[in-house]
Amino acid sequence: MALIGYMRVSTADQKTDGQKDALIAAGVRDDAQHLFTDHGVSGKLASRPGLDKCLASLRAGDTLVIAKLDRLGRSLGNLVSLFEELGQRGVGVRVLDNPALSTDGNAAQAKLMLGIFATLADYERTLISERTKTGLEAARARGRNGGRPRVTADDPRVVRAKELHAAGHLTPAEIAKTVGVGMSTLYRWLAKTPEVSK
Repeated sequence: MALIGYMRVSTADQKTDGQKDALIAAGVRDDAQHLFTDHGVSGKLASRPGLDKCLASLRAGDTLVIAKLDRLGRSLGNLVSLFEELGQRGVGVRVLDNPALSTDGNAAQAKLMLGIFATLADYERTLISERTKTGLEAARARGRNGGRPRVTADDPRVVRAKELHAAGHLTPAEIAKTVGVGMSTLYRWLAKTPEVSK
C-alpha cells in the first residue's frame, strides 16, 4: 500500500519543484520507484512515458497522488475513464489541490463528483459532434467538401513521377523522394498510368 506520485510539466524549461514538494509533503517517498515525471510533454498526448510507467507500477491498495488534476488527464472524458480504470484495479487517487475528487478518502463524494464529470464529458462530446456536423453542412452548402484535394493526372508532380519511372534510371523510393510523396502515393499514381503496348 504505497503512495505513488506523478508530476508533469508541458515544456522542457518548466520545473516540477512545486509539484514535487507537494507530493513529498503528502507522504510520497522521494525516489524513482515512487515519483514519476513527464518533462516537456503536453497533456494532450495519448502516450506519456512517465505516466505510462507510473500506471504500470500501481498495485491494488496503492494510491496515486497528484498535485493538481490537470497534470493527470488529457480531457474530462480521459480523466473519468482513468479514475474508473484505477478504481477497478483497487487503486485510490488523491488530488492534493481538490480533495473532493480524491477516491482514497471519501469514495462516495468522489464517485458523485466523477459522475458529474462523466455527464459533463458526455455533454462536451455531444457539443463537439453537433458543431462538427453544423460546420460540415455549412461548408457543403457553399460547395466545399472536406478532405484532401484530389491530385489530377496533369499535376506537375504526377507528370514528373511518370517521366522518371518511364526513364528507368531511379528506383521507386528515389522517385518518391524526388517528387516529395510517399511510396503508396507513388504506386497509386503509377497504377493509373495506361500501359503502352510495344
